[in-house]
Amino acid sequence: MNNTTNNRLIRFILSMILLLASRTLLAQSVVDHRIEVSIDPEAGSLSVKDTVTLPDNGNGNGNTEFTLHAGLKARILTPGVQLSQTNRANREIPLQGYRVSLPQGVKQFTLEYAGKIEHGFTTTHESTGRSRQRLAGTISSEGVFLDAGVAWYPRFGDALKTFSLSVDLPDGWLVVSQGSGPAKAQGSGATVWSANLPQDDIYLISAPFHFYSKQQGNTEAQVFLRQKDPKLADRYLQATNRYLTLYEKLIGPYPYAKFALVENFWETGYGMPSFTLLGSRVIRLPFIIYTSYPHEILHNWWGNGVYVDYAQGNWSEGLTSYLADHLLKEQRGQGMAYRRSALQRYGDFVRDSNDFPLTDFRSRHTSASQAVGYDKALMMFHMLRRKLGDELFIQGLRRFYRINLFKQAGYAELRSAFEQISGSDLRPFFQQWTERNGAPRLELSKLKVTAQAGGYRLSGKLRQTQAAAPFELDIPIIIYLADAPPLRRTLAMREHSLDLDFTLPGKPLRFEIDPWFDLFRELHPDEVPPVFSKLFGAERLLILLPSDAPKALLEGYRRLANQWASGSSNIEIRLDRDLSQLPQDRQIWLMGRENHFLDIFSNTLNNNDYYESGETVFIKQKTFPRFDHSFAFAGRSESGNTIAWLTSDDPASLPGLARKLPHYGKYSYLVFEGKRPDNRAKGQWEVSRSPLQRQIHSKQAANRIAPPAPLLEALDNLPHPSTEGTESTLKRLKM
Repeated sequence: MNNTTNNRLIRFILSMILLLASRTLLAQSVVDHRIEVSIDPEAGSLSVKDTVTLPDNGNGNGNTEFTLHAGLKARILTPGVQLSQTNRANREIPLQGYRVSLPQGVKQFTLEYAGKIEHGFTTTHESTGRSRQRLAGTISSEGVFLDAGVAWYPRFGDALKTFSLSVDLPDGWLVVSQGSGPAKAQGSGATVWSANLPQDDIYLISAPFHFYSKQQGNTEAQVFLRQKDPKLADRYLQATNRYLTLYEKLIGPYPYAKFALVENFWETGYGMPSFTLLGSRVIRLPFIIYTSYPHEILHNWWGNGVYVDYAQGNWSEGLTSYLADHLLKEQRGQGMAYRRSALQRYGDFVRDSNDFPLTDFRSRHTSASQAVGYDKALMMFHMLRRKLGDELFIQGLRRFYRINLFKQAGYAELRSAFEQISGSDLRPFFQQWTERNGAPRLELSKLKVTAQAGGYRLSGKLRQTQAAAPFELDIPIIIYLADAPPLRRTLAMREHSLDLDFTLPGKPLRFEIDPWFDLFRELHPDEVPPVFSKLFGAERLLILLPSDAPKALLEGYRRLANQWASGSSNIEIRLDRDLSQLPQDRQIWLMGRENHFLDIFSNTLNNNDYYESGETVFIKQKTFPRFDHSFAFAGRSESGNTIAWLTSDDPASLPGLARKLPHYGKYSYLVFEGKRPDNRAKGQWEVSRSPLQRQIHSKQAANRIAPPAPLLEALDNLPHPSTEGTESTLKRLKM
């Protein structure tokens, strides 16, 4: 047996193991498609023959209904089967409904249809200065993007699908879908992809790709690029192996035969079953392979392995963010900073008017919806991990994956898996964090230390100050002592107010509540540095233009301001000479070195962080020339609002700054160079105090203790993810 045949056998056996273990391929819920398609990109058209096999309960002796893109004309090829039109929906994607009348005992029929699918881009405004292009689906000379949303294949409600997809394309074009492939069809030049395990969609992606691959264990890593670039392809092939190994160890076996990086013809970050569709600029950013790429790979466990039951809310984005973006930062010692940024994004973008519970999250369409569906959700999973401990948390993840693979699941199934592993009643926890709006706000007061026999007594009061009902919280507390190890406690807070009372063996030096940002809560402004996202998420924003700037520069600032204000009703643009003082009830952007209010802004910055001398700018002990550089700084005014300053001496740099700055929201300062412009420095100002932390004896420094170990360190003490029944199943399949 050669290596190719052996690898195919291994993949087949693995898929059968996953199929049997997950117990999801129920005849009652899966529609099978055998699709033959020919695509003409220049004409924007396709022609399809689809042999459909309905499930046992799919009205095999009656009627069944499906929808298809209204631009496709359909007819039945199977004798005795009747096709009639039902309702038509003329929305963004025009859909035509059909009814199939089947003879007694017949549950298979062949459908033929053809036509054009050509839709343009739409732009969604996510927040100030930040928008995203979306393409519903199209066939064009640039590329082909087809999924369930455009109804390029018959959709039978929410039924899952298995399929074989044979695609005939022009010379030089390749096609990508989920499952196994690419393979050549016998007797033709068509390319075949197949998925024998239930899918929630059928994707067809095509372009003049260059194909690279590397077999890695039981999985083939693949790369499809629009231009030849073997070095770039190899970096992604190697990274695929690293991340698949990581997540198989953490969660369980990878559920597909391949994972492919596919370069798209517009800027996207999509995760599909067994492949990701990333834009040309995105895949060439040096940090993407360490940030977005592992996120998209992990979606093959969460979202494309265990499917989302959207009726319960989309849990997969939060869990994927926690186990990809957050976990990899945590491994580098940056977990606390990542959680603080997540909480800050929630505070910057979410208001009572746009807040909603996690059970209502479907997908991100604004910065506020992203802050809820990604950031709040990842904090919920972090709190669950701290509540259960690393070992039970990992075991709960593995159980949830094993039981729900290729099934639709929601928060109820998540809760059940963790309850079965931990033996705990987690209903109150899940109800509070998934079905409720808002966040708790904590305030520490009346902290007092008194000496007593044998030690000290520390007392005080912790309050939840939000107007809404109290949250049930597990409050992490650290008390640093002069002559004893730090005291760590977790206090149960169930009401608006909690009395603090500790008997201590030594003199307390420092008292800290939630020092590592382990709780989902509303942050106090003193806990976080001023950052640009506060302005991009502002309810009210004033942009002040420098009336004394040279004409070309003033017009450049005006165009930038108008671009940011496009699609927003909360942004006011004024000239600085029109105001006698700055308003105190909104966030403010000051534009230009010539701005009349620059002195007020300069007073918000610490001279140790920023100052200028002649033509040189000093930022945190680094020097930058003013020439050919642009600068942005964020500070906090006396009223507590964020005030920022953007300055450049070159109008040609401003269009690039208008586009790029909204993507640097988590920073306090930015330095760009040139007309493009290119980022040369970024960072946050230091935060020196928090109202939830008190230095009790200022003359004595406490020895700081390290935060809890990263999650992956717990893997060393756990067995490999469960493969219950694998050995016996292998034996049965070989017989």
